[in-house]
Amino acid sequence: MTTASPDWSRVTIVTVTHNGGHVIGDCLQQFRSAENLIVVDNASQDDTLAIVARQTPQARVIRNSKGVGYGNAANQGLAAAKTEFTLMVNPDSIVTPADVAALLDAADRYPEAGIISPQHKNADGSLELTHDVAMFHRRKFPEPFDQRSEEPAPGGELCAEFISGAVNLIRKTAYQKVGGFDPEIFLYFDDDDICLRMRHAGFSLILVPQAQITHLNGGSVRPSLHYKWEKFWNYGWARLYIENKYRGSGAAWSLGLRHALRFLPKAIGYGLILKKEKALRDMARFAGTIAYLAGAKALDQEQRSVANGSNEILAGDLKP
Repeated sequence: MTTASPDWSRVTIVTVTHNGGHVIGDCLQQFRSAENLIVVDNASQDDTLAIVARQTPQARVIRNSKGVGYGNAANQGLAAAKTEFTLMVNPDSIVTPADVAALLDAADRYPEAGIISPQHKNADGSLELTHDVAMFHRRKFPEPFDQRSEEPAPGGELCAEFISGAVNLIRKTAYQKVGGFDPEIFLYFDDDDICLRMRHAGFSLILVPQAQITHLNGGSVRPSLHYKWEKFWNYGWARLYIENKYRGSGAAWSLGLRHALRFLPKAIGYGLILKKEKALRDMARFAGTIAYLAGAKALDQEQRSVANGSNEILAGDLKP
């Protein structure tokens, strides 16, 4: 793996935050020298922005007055970036300058690649499998990686059908051609969707195992009951949205009915044996499933109109 520093003028670092004060400091520590850094904040109520201002005063901060979901916020950052590449980084990830350099090097060697991704590791150093076949080719869904825990790490660079979205280098021309992330998706399956659209547009997805980042997996937002409900509600909703988008309403209804019949009994069963977190998880998935079938949107109209509810400022100018 290269140890050279990256050419920071070629890449913009973009991270989307929401109450991520417990992780954002470690994430930004590696980007103190980055010339182009954008933080899109989804209405954080904790000390996230104070930490951003202290760690990286050069960062441009786009503050949304309401949470607009990951995809909409990511699109704000991607649209604001003026460089050849944008590195999307979840705030619960640790990416070194050497990792960025390795990704840029691979991007130059694979000019047809729309997304270039590092190998992800868990906090304990174990492998986090982040590449797979496209979602509709997986036998087990919606937890495709559960069956692959013994799979060895890739021995070299590879072209994948799917790459996880925790840390990705995105080529600007590819982003412009596919139109960025789907604004209807608040949370979950946005990476599946953009991978499908990238490949349909003729771009490849490259995994670069020489770049190895640490991902705390699920640590971007401080957990709470409200957050957990919202998270799993969107899981249920977004899965059916994707099914309808690519396979039609009949397939979405069929899958939705199967999911409803699966999640509700599980939620009741877990509740009866006092496994509260699992009961909440499956009841939220059931609620998201029913909401989609009833025609509900993941984002209401006010949340989708992000232009009227955001402002941009340099982190160093943020008031304490």
